[in-house]
Amino acid sequence: MRLSFFLTGCALAASVVARSPQHVNKKLPERLRREPETLPSAQGYGQLHDKRDTKYIIPQNANTTKFAVNGSAIPDVPFDVGESYAGLLPISDAKNASELYFWFFPSANVNASDEILIWLNGGPGCSSLEGILQENGPFLWQYGTFAPVKNNYAWNNLTNVVWVEQPVGTGFTQGTPTATNEIEVAAQFLGFFKNFVDTFGLQGRKVYIAGESYAGYYVPYIADAMFNASDSCYYNIESIMIYDPSTSYNVVQEQIPAVPFVDYWGPLLNLNETFLADIHNRSDKCGYTDFMDTYLTFPPKGPLPTPPNVHGLEEGCDLWDDIYYAASYVNSCFDIYQVATTCPLLWDVLGFPGSFDYVPDGATIYFNRSDVQKAINAPMQEWEECTNGVLRTDTSPPSGLSVLPRVIEKTTKTIIGHGMLDFILIMNGTLLMIQNMTFNGAQGFSVPRSNFSEFYVPYHSELNLGTLAASGVMGQWHTERGLTFVTVDLSGHMIPQYQPSASYRQLEFLLGRIEDLSERGDFSTQRGDFGNAFNFTTANDTEMAMAAMKMF
Repeated sequence: MRLSFFLTGCALAASVVARSPQHVNKKLPERLRREPETLPSAQGYGQLHDKRDTKYIIPQNANTTKFAVNGSAIPDVPFDVGESYAGLLPISDAKNASELYFWFFPSANVNASDEILIWLNGGPGCSSLEGILQENGPFLWQYGTFAPVKNNYAWNNLTNVVWVEQPVGTGFTQGTPTATNEIEVAAQFLGFFKNFVDTFGLQGRKVYIAGESYAGYYVPYIADAMFNASDSCYYNIESIMIYDPSTSYNVVQEQIPAVPFVDYWGPLLNLNETFLADIHNRSDKCGYTDFMDTYLTFPPKGPLPTPPNVHGLEEGCDLWDDIYYAASYVNSCFDIYQVATTCPLLWDVLGFPGSFDYVPDGATIYFNRSDVQKAINAPMQEWEECTNGVLRTDTSPPSGLSVLPRVIEKTTKTIIGHGMLDFILIMNGTLLMIQNMTFNGAQGFSVPRSNFSEFYVPYHSELNLGTLAASGVMGQWHTERGLTFVTVDLSGHMIPQYQPSASYRQLEFLLGRIEDLSERGDFSTQRGDFGNAFNFTTANDTEMAMAAMKMF
């Protein structure tokens, strides 16, 4: 953000309950260490390269300073997280209006001066502070780890990011939940966002919206509302990205692709032959097998019919739950969000390690602590990562059956990412949704996954052992008519958490920092790392990579 851009106005400018969501005698090669400036560091590219002589990115005035957070005084965080602003802003100008809680991290990246990105978690009712603390914020405190660490792959290294708790009823938000559909949720969000833009002088910025899970509803509906507002001063929507999103019927994203998922991950799930035969037989009887075989085709043969069991599961057709319970007997720590997870069950400072609701005796939830709440300008109250009763009666149709096609047509880019280890929302179900959509003059994708391109994450040195991240070929991607679909290997439901370097690369693509997701060049925030020099091409080039490391 540039100071000259500060303006005072436009005239001037699931059904599962109770589990909600070392050593071998071998010396492993050491990872290459470099000086911090060679990496996408938690300090941000702009702070290394920006030549502006100013202490703050955001102008300090009566509107902004009351929201300022002391970045060196976040409890238990042993480093300065940088400039940020947090607090409550109303959803309208009405007296006693409900308020949404936000935490805003401006970016010193010189390429971000005309941008703002919104991050939303799902639920409904799940806090976007989960995103800050365990996905794409400037500091991370992951399951089972000793203390917070700097996040080399923080999204505010690339652009200005605001994490928002919404709808009303979620996290620290204030007021009584009244929204019963996504149109109302979007209207409330736009009211909040106008107040946010005015507070921080962000009029006219390009707006990017990203989120995961139930944000597959939130993000497209909010983007659609921004387009409909026709107000580029406040709602200059550019592009969106949704991860493992809820975009279709549950039967499409869970039940129909459940047995193929089990077949794909068979040795990992370790289910017995009798059970496998039974679920295959029932998949046939329930019409799931035929639906997959007939309609997951490229290009689609025509409009997809109403899926079987869409209005209620017939007896014997709830295969997803049966697989969940069977897998949980085999693996007591089976995690629907990341099926490669095994015991022990790790403690999570947010209270939800994976798909478990688990708080050990004597433990405290981080954002429930009064010292944390005071430090981040949050109200002193009980906080839950996911709050029940928020939009549970959502009457809006899934976005893939309503607003998403026209959002794709209006945005510069729409990206849908999907983790391959996610069972709560399954990759093939998302592909089925895409094959059902008509956008920009045609239906679905014309080519199958076997013809998709390789998704490449640059090789990089690691700054510390607390933020190791993948590199090499980490999935597949394909773009047609404005929609990009990308799979992410070794990732579960929360891609920025399980594969932070992969999501960082995808954000670079969303923002236009790279041309496509097969690009072999360094991260845009790297300086002279060894990825370009040796042009590694696959994640299997381990020996070559290690040989290169020894040269430095």
